[in-house]
Amino acid sequence: MELFKSIEFASPDFFWLLLIIPVMVTWYIWRQKVLVGHLNISSIKGFTLPVKSVVPKLRHLEIVFRSLAIIALVVALARPQTSLSWQNSTTQGIDIVIASDISGSMLAEDFKPNRLEAGKNIAIDFIKNRPDDRIGLVIFSGESFTQCPLTIDHSVLINLFADIKNGMINDGTAIGMGLATAVNRLKDSEAKSKVVILLTDGSNNSGSIPPITAAEIAKQFNVRVYTVGLGTKGFAPYPVQTPMGVQYQRAAVDIDEPTLTKIARITGGKYFRATNNEALKNIYEQIDKMEKAKIDVTQYNKKTELFFPFAFIGLLFLVLEFGFKNTLLKGALT
Repeated sequence: MELFKSIEFASPDFFWLLLIIPVMVTWYIWRQKVLVGHLNISSIKGFTLPVKSVVPKLRHLEIVFRSLAIIALVVALARPQTSLSWQNSTTQGIDIVIASDISGSMLAEDFKPNRLEAGKNIAIDFIKNRPDDRIGLVIFSGESFTQCPLTIDHSVLINLFADIKNGMINDGTAIGMGLATAVNRLKDSEAKSKVVILLTDGSNNSGSIPPITAAEIAKQFNVRVYTVGLGTKGFAPYPVQTPMGVQYQRAAVDIDEPTLTKIARITGGKYFRATNNEALKNIYEQIDKMEKAKIDVTQYNKKTELFFPFAFIGLLFLVLEFGFKNTLLKGALT
């Protein structure tokens, strides 16, 4: 019974074809009346009475088999599906939004191959190690937007993360806007633990929301912010396209560590400084050890098609009708 309760139909409009059955049955009844004649005689003396047989009484099985075949085939065309694989569950995890800077300075190559790609690759490994968390992605440069909302479908998140690149939005470093957008994604979350991981390599120079104001907003919604400054000490090699090809300049690393530290302190998080790939990886490992809280997760799995059994049953009834009509019933009527 539970199985039938979970069945849904992908193409229910095909059920209109069932109207064929009453039309067909009406035509069959009319045809039987036309074909069956009546003969009135005064006496049956002198006639040899036929041996009574049950076969003529079964002649109506022909229309029964045909009707059942049509019903089964129409159900198959309506594409029954089971959704038993969908389930709600409670799991251990937290809601996390990664807010990543994608400004032009993120192309500096003090990380390998550069800051942006290193941040993407290490963050993707972090996502893969936290299958029970809902994770989202916000990107910012001169402005900010949500690349992926909170989701448990990490394959989609990873694909969207891999697609981010410099130049998707106007250049600049809108740290406050990036943080505010991330908080906006978390403010309605019912998870007991809500976290933003904010990565940047510069100082706020764009956007309408100051970073400290965004931090105060995060605090109001109980969002903990872990800030990460990306960049080596001093200068970093920065690629510049010239008529002679790519040339490298020594660009000063200018991370606003006081502001990033204050954001973390206001929200109950922590500030980290990553100077190379290994340091950034270690930072994600530290964040990975954060306390976890229970959240409700709805897991969606692919539905199972059930049309084949109904199609098989329909063909079986058609075979039974054909066999009955051309063997047992044919012999009885000749």
